[in-house]
Amino acid sequence: MLKNVFKILPVMLFASLISEPAAAAVEGETAFVFNTLLFLLMGFLVMWMAAGFAMLESGMVRSKNVATICLKNIVLYSIAGITFYLIGYNLMYTVDTGGYLGSISIWSADDTAFLSETPDFGEGDTYASKSDWFFQMVFVATAASIVSGTLAERIKLWSFLAFVVILTAIIYPIQGSWQWGGGWLAEAGFSDFAGSTLVHSVGGWAALIGALFLGARKGRFTSDGTSTPMPGSSMALATLGTFVLWLGWFGFNGGSQLALGSAANAIDISAIFVNTNMAAAGGVVAAMVFTQLVFGKVDLTIVLNGAIGGLVSITAEPLTPFNQHGDFNRCNRRSTYPDLSYGS
Repeated sequence: MLKNVFKILPVMLFASLISEPAAAAVEGETAFVFNTLLFLLMGFLVMWMAAGFAMLESGMVRSKNVATICLKNIVLYSIAGITFYLIGYNLMYTVDTGGYLGSISIWSADDTAFLSETPDFGEGDTYASKSDWFFQMVFVATAASIVSGTLAERIKLWSFLAFVVILTAIIYPIQGSWQWGGGWLAEAGFSDFAGSTLVHSVGGWAALIGALFLGARKGRFTSDGTSTPMPGSSMALATLGTFVLWLGWFGFNGGSQLALGSAANAIDISAIFVNTNMAAAGGVVAAMVFTQLVFGKVDLTIVLNGAIGGLVSITAEPLTPFNQHGDFNRCNRRSTYPDLSYGS
């Protein structure tokens, strides 16, 4: 009898496999919840990067300027939130397909379609409007933080804050609309997964222009052009700030997947985390070896910048390598997520 059981068992298993679907599709509302949760949790991490920038900058400047640096960072984050609410979001995300400029109007959320008696959750590509606004807003603050670090000890507080208003309300939203808003750059095929160009490069170029206008810090160079060392107030604080930025970058890149409603999305986000971590680690080791070979000793400040350089680089496309289904279309942040909807 036992032999008969062993003969029948494989047949029963095969029948059960063909009578049931291989994987049950995720309900639209469930995908909605997971997508919204992704935006909120990853947004929390990116918001925490504001603390990382404050720590890094405070550790790198002289003690007499630490209070001003902290003040600049908490105020710039606040300004970014207000300006993106009043002007920036709609300027960035109401642009016509292939266009150059969105509308100038105050943002307002509309989630009525999800709260009706017959809610329409789409095909796994929907999310709460406020979660999207929050996730996009923290990116704006990051761009402004880049300028803050470059112009540290060079610019007066109110002059800097005036520029932050212009950057977060006008400059960032307009250039962001060209790509993430579905504007002309997106139509031309330009790709920037999480903001290597739209956030970090734009912040870097704005900072460079400011540095060229303002010049070097007072006392940085002697009359014959020799540089004068200006040790930072706390290398421990600068290192801690770098670790905080490293942590926040998982939200920066992982959240830019824009969906967590399927196994494919979860796998991709896991790959993004791995690639992001490897990029930062590679930047640290490369900077360490470089300083040892060039200067004869390891320079901590350059090693910290090596980590950040690696993170900025991988932000352009953190799904490479290990992208298992070949979907690179993240050009338009307001579009649906091709090949990644639930049940795909």
